[in-house]
Parts: sequence; structure tokens; C-alpha cells
Amino acid sequence: MRVLRRGLAAAILAATCLAGLSAASAQTLPPLPQGIREGGVLRAGVRCDQPPYGFRGADGGFAGIETEMARQMAAWAFGSADKIDLQCVTASNRIPQLNARRVDLLIATLGITPERAQVIDFSNSYRWGGSGLLVKKDSPIRALDDVRSRSVVMLRGTTQAQWFDANMPGLNALRLNTASDALQALQQGRAEAYAHDAATLVVIAARDSSLRVVEEPFAVTEAAVGLRKNEPEWQAWINAALDRMKAEGLYNKWVESVVSAEIRPFYLSAFNDPKPDAR
Repeated sequence: MRVLRRGLAAAILAATCLAGLSAASAQTLPPLPQGIREGGVLRAGVRCDQPPYGFRGADGGFAGIETEMARQMAAWAFGSADKIDLQCVTASNRIPQLNARRVDLLIATLGITPERAQVIDFSNSYRWGGSGLLVKKDSPIRALDDVRSRSVVMLRGTTQAQWFDANMPGLNALRLNTASDALQALQQGRAEAYAHDAATLVVIAARDSSLRVVEEPFAVTEAAVGLRKNEPEWQAWINAALDRMKAEGLYNKWVESVVSAEIRPFYLSAFNDPKPDAR
């Protein structure tokens, strides 16, 4: 009986400690800014064509790691993950959508760059993201420099477009608006390589055995939440929410829920390891 009582006491103590930790975790978020609170929902711009970060699921609904981040923020801000207004954004329209106040934040594969920092503010980074090239399996392209005399498709307004402008200004570049259009251009032979986030290209290559990713990353950046200029209270709340996601292991949980086992290490590394060196 004495042993049982000791066990029961230990269990109660453990439960109390866990409850305390949970309460402490919940208290790490600063007050929600009045303007956001009065809106009653979180208006988030997410990608709808960038698996596994943001895409349309089998049922047509919003899905992806960054989409789950937005839902979790809504749950912490308003008490329910359903208190959210998700809006699809593209690489070229996401910052205009934010600055036009159609959304309150961007969680949309947004890399931190000096050019973007002139027009928006960023949260702390939550992962790194490298760029890569997708080519047909029998392509002679084996390295980044091999595309100097070839055609490359990329999306307008992306870090890849900026990188090629700075590093290969004479490149024969085809610039389109959506990932699906860019992939189609590669498959139809209108371009010999598709430059995009390596994380997205890894998923495409895993699904299509006729394609492969060139083994030379470039333009490695850190991804962050995009915010309008001069909203320090909102920025502080977002940073605290990101810290809490990391502390509670939510990034790894979301990666495991949407990424297949064979390519999962790439994404777990992006959320947990330091940014690698690259061109």
C-alpha cells in the first residue's frame, strides 16, 4: 500500500509538473495586437502549389507544413484553428497582397533577402531553404554552370530569379507565374531546367521517375514569416509563436505527417540544422 501511495504521489507530482510546463508554455506568447485581435480571424497568405509547404490536398483543401503553422497560430491567437482565413498567394503577388492588407502575414516559402527587407519586415527564421535545378533524367546538365548556354524556367519574384539575374545575367530565362506552369514547360521541352526551391523539386522528382534534381544547391536562404513594416508587437507575437512551435516539436510532427519517409531527412534537416554553405 505504501508503495502504491508513493507511486500515486509521484504520478500526481509528474502531472502537476506537466501542467505547469504547459501553462508556462502557453504564457510565452505576448498579448495579441489590438488590430489583429479585433479582426477575429487570422488572415494568412500561404502557397497552394508548393508541396510539402503549401498545397491543395486530395479533398481540395489547404494542406502543408506552413499551412499547419498558420492554423496553429490561429489556435493560439483565437482559441481555434478554424479561426483562420487562408488565401493562396504566388511568388509574384504575395508581398503586394500583404502590403495591400489583404492578409496579416505570409507563411509562403518566403526567403529573407535584402531586397524584400526594403519593403516588408520578417520574423525570425524558422528553416533554411536551398535552391536547385530539376531536369529530365537523361539531361546532360550535371552542374549549375551547365545551364549557362541553356534555357531555364523559373518563377517571377523568387530568390532563384534574383540569383540568376546577379550571377548569370545572360541566361536564357523563361519566367512564369506558377510552379505547375513551370513544371509543364520543363516536361514539354520549352526549357531544359527548372530552377526552384530544392524542397519542392525533391518532392516532384520523387513522384516522377523521368526527372532528377541536379546535385548542386545554390542561393540558400532562411525562410521567415513576412509582415508589414513597423508592426513590432505583431512581429514579437509571431516570433514567440515560432519559438513555441520549435519547443513543442511541432515542426517535426508536421514534416512527418506530409513528407514520405524516403525524402523526410531533407526537411527535418531544414527545420533543425544550421544553414549549409552553397553558391
